[in-house]
Parts: sequence; structure tokens; C-alpha cells
Amino acid sequence: MNTSSRQHHWDFTPLGDPRGYIKPHSIKELWFHTGTKCNLACDFCLEGSSPSDKRLLTPKFEEVKPFIDEALTLGVEQFSFTGGEPFLAKDMIKMLDYASQFKPCLVLTNGTEPLIKRIDALTQLQAKKQHPVSFRVSIDSPIAHEHDVGRGEGNFAKAFIGLRLLYNKGFNISLARHMAKDENTSAVERQYQQLFALNGLPTDMNMVAFPDFLAPGAISDVPHITTNCMTQYQTQHQRENYMCANSKMIIKKGTEMQVYACTLVDDDDDYFLATTLTKSMDKTINLKHHRCYSCFAFGASCSER
Repeated sequence: MNTSSRQHHWDFTPLGDPRGYIKPHSIKELWFHTGTKCNLACDFCLEGSSPSDKRLLTPKFEEVKPFIDEALTLGVEQFSFTGGEPFLAKDMIKMLDYASQFKPCLVLTNGTEPLIKRIDALTQLQAKKQHPVSFRVSIDSPIAHEHDVGRGEGNFAKAFIGLRLLYNKGFNISLARHMAKDENTSAVERQYQQLFALNGLPTDMNMVAFPDFLAPGAISDVPHITTNCMTQYQTQHQRENYMCANSKMIIKKGTEMQVYACTLVDDDDDYFLATTLTKSMDKTINLKHHRCYSCFAFGASCSER
């Protein structure tokens, strides 16, 4: 695709309508991607993560620190970390130690061995009484077999071990789950709550449900979001609360640290914004990616703010 046609593809839908877009207004939450290396290899993973995957690399503390410092000058309110599995990152504790001096932190994890091996280090970090570090653990289904089909035998039990360890150490915890098409959400949530009670966990634990985002580079047949869609079906308040309006994500590709529009679009180079947060702030975010439709149609968000 040449530069001209690529730009047209970015600005217009295949029918020639101006694409819907978001104009960023702040950085309230800064996300760091710790790389696509993971101890698991789930076939549904939106990042394509596995023990050997190198699509996105793992940053070192020295590469993350400048973005933490810059974000603080821009009014950031929270630092969040995703992967891959963040606790495979050698410098993860060091990153959390530094970031939590200034703002609350959130870590997305599968809750298995990499987390469990770091629990003592996390407890020592917590003892410093800095800003809180919270954890969101992925439990795809309230049925052990359904979770383990995707993540491997025994990982349902391990994830609950991780949840219990975190909760018993006094950390704030939440849960990420899959959202099935046409599900009975109330019934599914009751199943989870029964599990929480059996495991000595709070039955009112926050749960974040996600649709199937497909693998990196996948093309999904979803409606294209036009400028008219955004003004006819979304209020200004709704537009201001899209993640790409008030957050950014830092990834490492090759040797370069890059700013991307949000946590769901790092498989599309069109969403590379800049190499500094300040330069990224004047970039309009067009809702071209098929995952943008989940934000538009379902109000999906990786954030818990």
C-alpha cells in the first residue's frame, strides 16, 4: 500500500465516509507493555503471546523510567502494566517500586508461577507503604475445564492460588473474564461469586469482561465507525472517556520505545504516535482497528479507573 492509499485508508472507510475519531485530551493512565513473552500459549490471546514470542520485546527499567517521569509532568494519575506475562520481566519489581512512589499501579497477570514466585518481593514492596499496587488476574470462565482448555491443565487452580495469595497479603485484586456472545451476564457473575466465596475471596470483587479480540493482525467483519456514528450515537462525555482519549501505551519494538494509542492496537503500525508522550498528544486517533468497535458498541475498556 503506497503512502497516499494508506493515508486514505486511515482517514476514510472503504465506502469513502470520514472515519470516526478521538482527539486525546489528557494522560490519566499510562500503560506499559512488558512484551509478548508469556509462560502460557493461549490460542485466543489478543497479543499472540507465548514463551518464545518476540513480537514485542521486554523493556528494561532504564527504558521505562523516562516515560514515568514524563507522564508525571503531564498529570498522569495511574500506571498500568500488561503483557504477555508482566512477571516474566526481569525488572518488573523495580518498575513497580519506582512507579508506585508517585501514583497507584495496576498489573494484569495470569496469576500463575511467575506471579507466585514474586510474591515475597511484592510483599516487601507493599511494606514500603507507597501508593497501592493492584492486580487483575485472568480467570476466563468460572468452569475450571473451560479455563484450562485455553490456558493449560491446572492453570485454573494456579490462578486461584495467585488470587488468594494476593488477597491474603492485603493487595487489591480484580478479575478479567471472557464475555460470551448472548451470555446471561447475571448468571455468569453469580457463578464467579460462588467461586469467590469458596476461595475466601470477596464476593463483590470487580470483574472486567472482554469479548473475543482475535489474534494480532486478524481482520474482523465489524461495522466501520464513521464520524457520523460518533456524533449520532455517542455523547461528548462518552467520547471523552474512550481509553485513547485519556491514556497511552508504551511498547518496545526492536530497540525503540514507542507510544501507541491504546492497549488493543499495537498490532497496527498506524497507531504508532511518537517516541515521547508529549509529541503523541496532538495526534488524532482514528477508529480504524476492528477492536475499536468493541469500545464503540460495548463500552469495552481495559481500564478500571
